[in-house]
Amino acid sequence: MSNNPDRLAHFWKELRRRNVLRSLAIYAGTAFIILEACNMLFPRWGLPDWSIDLVFWLLVLGAVINIFMAWVFDLTPEGVKKTKSAADVQESESPSTSNSWKVATYISVVVIVALIIMNVIPFNREARAGTIDSLLILPFDNFTGDDQLDNMVAGMHSMLIGDMGRIDKLRVISPTTSNVYKDADMSIPEIAEELEVGAILDLDMMCMGDTICFQAKIITPFPEEKVLWIADFREEKGQILNLYNRITKQIAREVKVELSPQVIQRLAESRTVDPEALDAYLLAHFHRERLGPDNQDSALKYFQIAIEKDPEWADPYVGLARVWGVRSSFRYISVEEGNRKRYEYQKKALELDPNSDKVHYLIAGTATWTDWDWELADKEYAIAMKLNPNNALSRMYYAHFLMIQHRTEEALKQAKQALELDPMRPLSLGLYGVVMHYTGDYQAALTHLEKGFSIDPENGFVVGNLAVAYRCTGDTLHWFETAKSRWGWLDDKYYTYIDTVFQEKGVQGVIRARVKTYEELYAQGGRISFNGLGKQYLQLGNYDKGMYYFEKAYEEKHGLLSYISLYYHDYPELKDNPRYLTLLKKMKLPLPEE
Repeated sequence: MSNNPDRLAHFWKELRRRNVLRSLAIYAGTAFIILEACNMLFPRWGLPDWSIDLVFWLLVLGAVINIFMAWVFDLTPEGVKKTKSAADVQESESPSTSNSWKVATYISVVVIVALIIMNVIPFNREARAGTIDSLLILPFDNFTGDDQLDNMVAGMHSMLIGDMGRIDKLRVISPTTSNVYKDADMSIPEIAEELEVGAILDLDMMCMGDTICFQAKIITPFPEEKVLWIADFREEKGQILNLYNRITKQIAREVKVELSPQVIQRLAESRTVDPEALDAYLLAHFHRERLGPDNQDSALKYFQIAIEKDPEWADPYVGLARVWGVRSSFRYISVEEGNRKRYEYQKKALELDPNSDKVHYLIAGTATWTDWDWELADKEYAIAMKLNPNNALSRMYYAHFLMIQHRTEEALKQAKQALELDPMRPLSLGLYGVVMHYTGDYQAALTHLEKGFSIDPENGFVVGNLAVAYRCTGDTLHWFETAKSRWGWLDDKYYTYIDTVFQEKGVQGVIRARVKTYEELYAQGGRISFNGLGKQYLQLGNYDKGMYYFEKAYEEKHGLLSYISLYYHDYPELKDNPRYLTLLKKMKLPLPEE
């Protein structure tokens, strides 16, 4: 026992004499630099997560080898020689050690310990697993110096959210809600608190030509604002899809979210895209989000250019299918032409990418609103939401499908989740309002529709359903003013006439005047909504005429006729109407509940 201190002192003296500690100090500093470089570069190169751990353990092994080599050999002016034992060294040969090397030896120990703590012990990391379960990706800041790229930069923002949305254990806020906070006079913690998110991704676009370069950083807002991760990226434009896959994996790693095997497999897929096709696609995406006829025509043109440049890319085909669906829904073209084109591009998209959530969401919508294939719709919505659980519209339209099927509790759950993903989008608020309407909560419907209207008073879907909400809550004046705002294609003379009708004959008089106008338009060869006209006849209490137009809507396969299974909520007399019940059976829809 008494000899132990002497042995330790002798061992420590030998470490110093053989320059083991000096060699270890140099090695530790070099290893630290190598490991930090790997942490920065490996994610950009798309290397798997375990590659950084492999480098760490190789460096640990190298440290052991370094200690052994320093103990056994000396590096002298004459070359590498075997180190003499202590007994063979004369007093005059004993090396002296400067104070600076003494400091270096102590630093080496600290560095080695720090490396082990940083790379092995999990409690010292910035984010712990499970602490961040939601993310907002702020609109990209365009620092390219070219304002004409704003629309394309916005499209890239939406694409990244779509990519990140595939992470099933992370709630990712949708693009439209994210865009509300562009240039908002709010701090990061204030935005995070309003949306109830645990982290925010801020990205600055620096260049966007043949090469795309940007800086991304993850900010945690609570308990205090802190940058969790920051990185610079530079990639050829044609590699953008692969770059987004790598960024998605990197962010999941930084916020400590485990990826499912399915997501890992999807993110490992490699896909280059023609740069000109990408440019056209981003412009098409910008126009498709705006529902006016001119915007839809522009979207159609740019999607077609994207397909010409890269005919093997599925996303532009999905975009074209949606454009044709919108054009027919708003009667810019005939229903028959719209459906034919939609089927054509939907089929091609599925052939090119059978694992795309966009494709399955598209198929689910077609099955719901066009084919009335309820079993297929249920199946496709499930696939789409499994592939991308953060697609708010996919969930919201699934909620509408569930309402149509009288699966109300499931519908409410899906609608709530969808609104949490996209709480500031007028369309989402409008669709949620429709769900509330058919559950009988007219006040909740009105509240959400008014919020949607306050964000975008030009949104036709919101305006139309807001008018219905006013009517159902007995606010006839607001109903009239709101409904009238949708009749922009009529002249001042008609507006004067309809104002007089409202003052003299009230709501019923206005509806009769509108019915007459639409029937005259149809008689002259114009396009009208048979489903909409049928509902107006229900409001007048003329169920026979209402069913006449519903049956015509069935013949042309009008998409909105899917909701007919819910009309009895507002018009209970339909429950016993033989023509109504027959039409429900033909469409294989559930019958009215007692």
